[in-house]
Amino acid sequence: MTQQKESILTARSITKKENYQTIINSGNNTIIADEPLDKGGADTGMDPFGLLLASLGSCTSITLRMYIDRKMWIVDEITVDLELFRTENGVLIERMLKFKGELIQEQIDRLLQIADHCPIHKILTGNIDIYTTVA
Repeated sequence: MTQQKESILTARSITKKENYQTIINSGNNTIIADEPLDKGGADTGMDPFGLLLASLGSCTSITLRMYIDRKMWIVDEITVDLELFRTENGVLIERMLKFKGELIQEQIDRLLQIADHCPIHKILTGNIDIYTTVA
């Protein structure tokens, strides 16, 4: 039995002979990923772990900004600091939110809840299947 699936987005990564610079395209946008010098790369872009944290951080701050704007709360800046850890059980990501603005504790508590509703957070904490083939 085949699963129902709906395409959300596509991306393409191309790595040539330059260790390990990778050109990534998605939609109309291009970024470069690479490995740091100490891992044999040229450090011309974020490494894959940095890209993962960047995805979570940007999604979190965008989700919070949308909510804050809809509520018309006064917040000038949202900062999301992330740190990735290896643990004996796998991986832990710590996320710290900072707000510059006029928020009361009740609003801050609500924003903590909203942060967990960002789509990337849901993907990372949900059920993920990755199916790989060769063309």
